[in-house]
Amino acid sequence: MTTRADDERFMARAIEVSCRHTGLTDTNPSVGCVLVKDGEIIAEAVTAIGGRPHAERQALEFAGEAARGATAYVTLEPCSHFGKTPPCANALVDFGVARVVVAVDDPDERVSGRGYQILRDAGIVVETGLLRAEGERVLAGYLTRKVKNRPHVILKLAVSSDGMIGRVGEGQVAITGPESRQAVHELRARCDAILVGIGTAVADDPELTVRIAGLEHRSPVRIVLDRRLELPLGSKLVRTAGDVGVVVVRIASNAELPPSALPGISPTGGEIGWALASSYVSLSASNAKNASEHIASKSSAKLGRSANRESISPPVGEMPGRAEGGSHTQKRTQLETSGVEVLETPTLQSLLTILANRGMSELLVEGGAHVAKSFLEAGLVDRILLFESPIIIGAGGLESPLHRADIPQEFTFVGETTYGPDRCFEFERPL
Repeated sequence: MTTRADDERFMARAIEVSCRHTGLTDTNPSVGCVLVKDGEIIAEAVTAIGGRPHAERQALEFAGEAARGATAYVTLEPCSHFGKTPPCANALVDFGVARVVVAVDDPDERVSGRGYQILRDAGIVVETGLLRAEGERVLAGYLTRKVKNRPHVILKLAVSSDGMIGRVGEGQVAITGPESRQAVHELRARCDAILVGIGTAVADDPELTVRIAGLEHRSPVRIVLDRRLELPLGSKLVRTAGDVGVVVVRIASNAELPPSALPGISPTGGEIGWALASSYVSLSASNAKNASEHIASKSSAKLGRSANRESISPPVGEMPGRAEGGSHTQKRTQLETSGVEVLETPTLQSLLTILANRGMSELLVEGGAHVAKSFLEAGLVDRILLFESPIIIGAGGLESPLHRADIPQEFTFVGETTYGPDRCFEFERPL
């Protein structure tokens, strides 16, 4: 007889297995499935790279006839709809599984409750909600996109011991140590996009790519909030737009925007399609994950018309710094010629809706202070990663928009991780 402790142990294993392909399964969630018989694991699988085949079908095929009478531990409700492959719920029935234990219900209207019904109608014992919180954390990107029609938003801040995020007029300042920076690059590799404001883009002239050997191809799409289209043509972002996607977002009032600037709708009225990997970020999981497993590339998920263009070098002498003069139309043309997509939308919420409609599940917000504050005030942050460093900035420092002592009360403390001399505090908002 299986005990509660046994069930939790096997589900924990399924959750662990599901993390193997986080960020590599296109718009599908990375699901883990463990088959157990007579107290022993007989097969386990994770959603395949690219999203198919699903975890349950792979595990069942691995087990073969041994699956008959087994218990399946699955991190997400088995699918019940016919897509490119038959439903996993039907496969569990066909292979003779006796019991199915699930961590998280699927909010997808094509599945929600229907997968369970197929199983129960076939006489299979179904139990749900085991290690639900842990399962939801792993599936946060997928669940947020399905429930809220926006990506799961992670706000990352690096703060000095005296509460500063940098120095006035000094551009990029290294606040955290190499161990923290390594963790952040792993974090970027698991996200679909990374977002900064124009102030950070100009002051720091960042690349915002993944700089870990073997993971460079996992760099997220770079997004810059830039109302006045001030991103310099000579910036690293523009110069590398042909290699890794860049989107400049002009958030303006409805009166300023053309009718085509509607969330998720193209000028011709069709939904914009963009297949990007869904992903969940757990720093502890990132450290445990071998980099060699990150083998799927985001380079195939470029941005519409700018996807295959080479970056065009700016005029000689045009170096990073705020762009001067010229109309929005002229600057937009220059950016687009350089391979940058320019997007216009009225609010941060509408921007996130567009990203969700493009299949994006994880957005990392890295800076600066104004952008962080805007996302927090709009209630659009789901997870906070607050890196605290022992260094002191002192006079001339830029005050952090957020400190550990004033985390919004709707967030709960998840845990603390040490990276060299730094500490990272994680907080999350319930889904």
